[in-house]
Amino acid sequence: MNDSTPPYDAAGVLAGQTVVVIGGSAGMGLATARRVRAEGGQVVLTGRDPERLQQAARELQPAGTAAFDATDTDRLERFFRELSGPVDHVILTAGRPFYMPLSGMDLAEARRHFTERMTMNLAVALCSREKVRPAGTVLFIGGTGARRPAVGLSVTAAMTAALPALTANLALELAPIRVNLIAAGFVDTPLSASLLGDQLEARREELRASLPIGRVVGADDVASLATHIMCNDALTGATYDIDGGQQLLGH
Repeated sequence: MNDSTPPYDAAGVLAGQTVVVIGGSAGMGLATARRVRAEGGQVVLTGRDPERLQQAARELQPAGTAAFDATDTDRLERFFRELSGPVDHVILTAGRPFYMPLSGMDLAEARRHFTERMTMNLAVALCSREKVRPAGTVLFIGGTGARRPAVGLSVTAAMTAALPALTANLALELAPIRVNLIAAGFVDTPLSASLLGDQLEARREELRASLPIGRVVGADDVASLATHIMCNDALTGATYDIDGGQQLLGH
């Protein structure tokens, strides 16, 4: 352990457990991996960007890493097939929303996005079922923002509606492995920054002023919820919203 490595709690709630974090090199995935390590657990990290993945690995000292695009389901299947030993939990944080109004929609691009996102979730469930221990967790990340209709959200809204149904059905099919979904509102991550560009700070200020919690939801908040779901073995088939009360507002 080098001087920059944070302390890990050998008696933490995830001590002795291993969590696969798909999309674990940045944002909510990286925050979850950090939380797992802080609670005494071990992680296996995957990410699309090899350099960013190596940086995360230097910090977290994972049990293993693999650089690939999780939408490549053949590569995803090979990753799980080659994964040594059973694991306790799998969390999928890879992917990004698709915003495009119908007036300018590229149908092929819309089909690709929806198909890749849905297939990626199904592939994780299918390929991990022989690796996750009984009562372990398969955990997906979705969103809440597209529950309210708006121009440009058709594809993302369809995915938002589909994921809770997928989660509930998989919870029955994969039992005793537990399957759950975290539905996040705006989360302050590098992905949010890339999507909003120079509008980011204005959005932060708007949320600080309007959200009932009086602050912006961060990646660490999602990580805290994710580890709670991993630890509580009474939870399965459910969707857990984390948006700071954003859905309670009129806009």
